[in-house]
Amino acid sequence: MQFQETGSVEILLFTKNRRSAALLLVVITVIVGSSIATAQSLNWEGQTGVFITPLAYSAPSSDRGLGRPIVAYHYLDAGDVLGGFHQASITVGAFNRIEFGFTRNVHQDGSTPVLSSLWGDGFNIFHGKVNLLRERRAWVPALSVGFVARTQVHNVGGVLTNQDTSNADFYAVATKTITNIRHLPLVFNLGFKATNASLLGLVGNAPAYQGRFFGAAAFALKGPARSTILLGSEFMQQPRSVENLPGPVVPTTITYAVRIVPAGALPLHNWNVETPKLTIDLGVAQAAGTVFPGVNLQARHQFALGISYGF
Repeated sequence: MQFQETGSVEILLFTKNRRSAALLLVVITVIVGSSIATAQSLNWEGQTGVFITPLAYSAPSSDRGLGRPIVAYHYLDAGDVLGGFHQASITVGAFNRIEFGFTRNVHQDGSTPVLSSLWGDGFNIFHGKVNLLRERRAWVPALSVGFVARTQVHNVGGVLTNQDTSNADFYAVATKTITNIRHLPLVFNLGFKATNASLLGLVGNAPAYQGRFFGAAAFALKGPARSTILLGSEFMQQPRSVENLPGPVVPTTITYAVRIVPAGALPLHNWNVETPKLTIDLGVAQAAGTVFPGVNLQARHQFALGISYGF
């Protein structure tokens, strides 16, 4: 976790214990000046984020080069029609403002005749993010822009045309952590993206690029045994139509997520993790139900999990 200590706190500690203050200043220099944190949680596509939405924060790194990699695994039980989706991610920060990474999606076939055959084996996900504005103590949020590019997408429209497709997102996002309430940090996130992906590529492509909003809200609590528990919810608007499949309507995706930081410190400034390097995400996703008369994708309350580890 990246803490921003105030000068008054440093002076107070210095007057109490000069040696402890000197050590504290060294730690502050390493953590704040170099912006090195031990880990940060990745979202579904490998970005630093909540569960499916990216945050405006970036993966930890120094001002002069690359940070240590963060790896993650996510799983979504999308039901009997869509099947299961596995995601393996690796993300690296750079120059204390940039992050980039790769995620591989692996699909587990569903069991519904005809409909389940519309989903392929999996696809590639490349992503990058640049922080344009750092978060300040006042009401100034962090602001970032980024992209997600997906290749070898063979879902729905790709199956119907028997070819791999590609799609992408281009987005801007603002994130603010509010610490005015004692022992109850609040996180608010709002973004806008241009996308031609249907449900992050899980339902293939949209007919054209469309503008869509996404957002999240969360709060952190102290858990048992020095753990931290973060509770949150997200929404992500989806393009309503699917390429090469006229008729079905894709609804807005909503998630309810719990993030568990074993034996970690209560985050006072964004969702970075100071120690340990492990975070665990559990969630429920409302993805898609009846998208067309007589066609129910049975994916309205699906279990999802994620595990992130920073080296």
